[in-house]
Amino acid sequence: MGAAPIPDLCPGALARMPTDIVQQASKGDRFGREARVAAVCLAAIAVALAAWLVPPIAQPEGYHAFADQRSMLGIPNFLDVVSSLAFLIAGGSGLLWVARGTRADGSPAFLDSSERWGWGVAFAAVALTCVGSGYYHWAPDSPRLVWDRLPMAVGFMSMVAAITSERVNPKAGLRLLVPLVALGAASVWYWRWSAAAGAENLNPYGAVQFGSTLVIVLLVTLFQAPYTRSADLLGAAILYALAKVAEHFDGAIFSASGGLLSGHTLKHLLAAAAVFWLLRMLIRRRPISDAAGRSHASPQLRQ
Repeated sequence: MGAAPIPDLCPGALARMPTDIVQQASKGDRFGREARVAAVCLAAIAVALAAWLVPPIAQPEGYHAFADQRSMLGIPNFLDVVSSLAFLIAGGSGLLWVARGTRADGSPAFLDSSERWGWGVAFAAVALTCVGSGYYHWAPDSPRLVWDRLPMAVGFMSMVAAITSERVNPKAGLRLLVPLVALGAASVWYWRWSAAAGAENLNPYGAVQFGSTLVIVLLVTLFQAPYTRSADLLGAAILYALAKVAEHFDGAIFSASGGLLSGHTLKHLLAAAAVFWLLRMLIRRRPISDAAGRSHASPQLRQ
């Protein structure tokens, strides 16, 4: 990976600096950058090793016994099925916005056009989660759960590629997109293959979920933000964490609400809200600019 050029914060000043000082600063930045990239890679490797070394975890069949099993309008598990439409609305809205590629004022939505691919695949995966989730909740069992988890795994991994494109290097994020998506999908298929072989192992899928989250946290923490509104990532993370809490307390929430709303239905709505929060971030953010009006995060500065 090449050294990042030093931004000319004072026009002409960089040209007047001694060459050896410029080269030393560039080498120092490269060293720090490579160390941060190495830290992210080591964290990902550590998660993969943990998934390999931990005893295989099987999917409990009791997982499919959701609290709200009411049928309405001829649709079994009505609210769990219908609430999956929230993913189609959230993902479809994001995909349309990314495809347009411009803000309301006509300015480019991304500093580098390659950044669009990671976000586009992520939003497409969310939209497809509507189909997979609806299909699964119609008659919940492990074989159908594959189609619920498959787009989710793709969505998590494409988010890693999107953040890599923005925070580390646009070309690197684009090159990682296909391998990461393939790895996410493979984790789901491996789970089902292992179950069919009589040695069910959910660990790789768990590693994809946890590992992708960990890598995104490290990328956001260790690398400079190219855009404003980075705090919105925290907002989306909080909404998704609340979704997982609601999932865990499925029955308790159903009982507390007097049978009005289950925790799993609430999970769908909160997870979709997290996606909407990310879309809100993309719509409202702007490139971070210095006093001279030049973006700190231009693609050239992230090479």
